[in-house]
Amino acid sequence: MLTIRTDLAMEAHQLWREKAGETTKLSGVSACEEKLEGFPLTRVEILDQEGETALGKPRGTYLTLDVSALWRREEDVFLRAVRAVAELLEPLLPERGSVLAAGLGNPAMTADALGPRMLDHLLVTRHLTEVLPGFRSVSGLGAGVLGSTGMEAAEWVRGAADHVKPAAVVVVDALAARSLDRLCSSIQISDTGLIPGSGVGNHRLALNEAGLGVPVISVGVPTVVSVETAARDLLAQAGGDEEKIPDLEGKGLFVTPDSIDSKVRELAKVIGYGVDMALQPGLEVEDLEALLV
Repeated sequence: MLTIRTDLAMEAHQLWREKAGETTKLSGVSACEEKLEGFPLTRVEILDQEGETALGKPRGTYLTLDVSALWRREEDVFLRAVRAVAELLEPLLPERGSVLAAGLGNPAMTADALGPRMLDHLLVTRHLTEVLPGFRSVSGLGAGVLGSTGMEAAEWVRGAADHVKPAAVVVVDALAARSLDRLCSSIQISDTGLIPGSGVGNHRLALNEAGLGVPVISVGVPTVVSVETAARDLLAQAGGDEEKIPDLEGKGLFVTPDSIDSKVRELAKVIGYGVDMALQPGLEVEDLEALLV
């Protein structure tokens, strides 16, 4: 049986509507489309158990920003993308208290390196609060992958959180999408935390408020699509028979853009700067360029 993998709540909602009928309303889920800084924004709110079961995701708010304009090099697109990320993050964060930002993933694998590379653009201030009293305390953590460290990402983050006792945790990770068009072109922000590896069938321990005891905000970008899922969409567009797709379950085959290196590098900077501006509202991109040398 074909498995359609996606970490994006908006795609999960689209899949449900395709199966149930475009005009069918899903109880327990609210969805709407908006614009922010010129970018299309999809807001999906899972309200109850019925919504959780239908979409396969925990209840909460999922905000998906379409940043495909980055690759069309529209005017002021980088600055607008940073401001949009900051504007979406700020209301999800507590007004006061320190914040721990964790970059998840494998820096040696480009499609999984979004989190670690975000840390290069994170303004960490926990060690400077005495000399910079106007700055919010921010810590950064590069949570390695189980195969390299023998530790789950959740164990890394939980250990750090137990020590620094943040008011909230922000986790950044690469995701999986259903649509090829969404690769490196969407940023999902959620107040539900995340389960690392779930989109590629490699579920790890969850990073959420229940496990860490503080709010967990997740930020992710889809960098891969499973071959099975890509084949399904391509066949559907060509009017082909999806039943002819061979069963590739367990093969671990995924598609990623040929320009993945440059796209992950730029998206990591957009997210890092967006986190910085959400946590330090008085700063502008020009300030961050000067501080993060």
